[in-house]
Amino acid sequence: MAIARPVRALALAAALVWCFFIWQLLSPSGTAMTKDKYLSFERDPNLDPTGEPEGKLIRASEDYAPGAKNSARINATLLALVRNEELEGMLQAMRDLERTWNHKFNYPWTFFNDVPFSDEFKKRTRAVTKAEVRYELIPKEHWEMPSWINQDLYHESVKILEEKKIQYADKISYHQMCRWNSGMFYKHPALANTQYYWRVEPNVHFFCDVDYDVFRYMHDNNKTYGFTINLYDAPASITTLWPETEKFLAEHPEYVHENSAMNWLTDKTRRPDHTKDANGYSTCHFWSNFEIGDMNFWRSKAYEDYFNHLDRAGGFFYERWGDAPVHSIALGLFEDSSKIHWFRDIGYQHIPFFNCPNSPKCKGCVTGRFTDGEAWLNREDCRPNWFKYVGMG
Repeated sequence: MAIARPVRALALAAALVWCFFIWQLLSPSGTAMTKDKYLSFERDPNLDPTGEPEGKLIRASEDYAPGAKNSARINATLLALVRNEELEGMLQAMRDLERTWNHKFNYPWTFFNDVPFSDEFKKRTRAVTKAEVRYELIPKEHWEMPSWINQDLYHESVKILEEKKIQYADKISYHQMCRWNSGMFYKHPALANTQYYWRVEPNVHFFCDVDYDVFRYMHDNNKTYGFTINLYDAPASITTLWPETEKFLAEHPEYVHENSAMNWLTDKTRRPDHTKDANGYSTCHFWSNFEIGDMNFWRSKAYEDYFNHLDRAGGFFYERWGDAPVHSIALGLFEDSSKIHWFRDIGYQHIPFFNCPNSPKCKGCVTGRFTDGEAWLNREDCRPNWFKYVGMG
């Protein structure tokens, strides 16, 4: 029996619609591909079961109790640069870290501010922990803009950065913060006898129970620096950072470690646009809102000479050099890369990025999810390059 013409026309239209749908899914300009092109092609190792790191691990005991006479704690502190008005966010971060780790080990908290802390800040932060809490004022000479910075050039530079849509370009306090975190914090008198620190910022989240002394892990296993998240930076904010680094290396080639992470710093294949725009630097960096470090590295002659070179160049103010790329370049050049540790077992979030391992000790984050923001944010992940050139140790 012949099919009526209207039915044939309807069937043809349905077939055309179906073909168009398939083409949208598979074509380079289709919606699905548009999202997928921002996803990492490497399988996230956080999807694999995650346990504790290899090496010597020290567990909690009565020797970690607050005020213990024979304390097992080493000379280390939890460290935060925070303003009085950031109290609520700081309390949230403290509660998370106390719940997941510090209530077992009771390491002291050291807070820094460029103005005195309020009584309310002190009262409420002390109430969150049984550990010792210290409140420190940053010396003006560590915080204020250095005398050699040209004010006219600074204001002109800010305008240029704003035109390039560089975040926080017009905030002098942000530039001061980046400089302080890069090369001043470890010089504070309150830290003179402290070797290790764990940097904690307001509004961050911790998701996983950690049952070993992280600072003892660093010490006993000869680690210098620990990170969770590894990102690309905005090239327009650090245009002259790598050229200035090259000038420094020309004067001090002896500082480059034979097992450096130079390839990670200069990779041209994954984001060639970034490497080109940053004049040879891949822009990969450890996201330093989380860092666990040995301050002896920052106090070394190699790093002090490097920081002083950068400081005199003025890029903390004429551009927006952050402590994350400055720390990362120095570590990548001057340290044995095997002494840099990925804390894959520490679940962490600083909006909009996560480190969320596959572990029964974790709750509150999605295993293997790098971001809960827009899909394009996935391309900011530089961990695959670190794993490629250095490994997952």
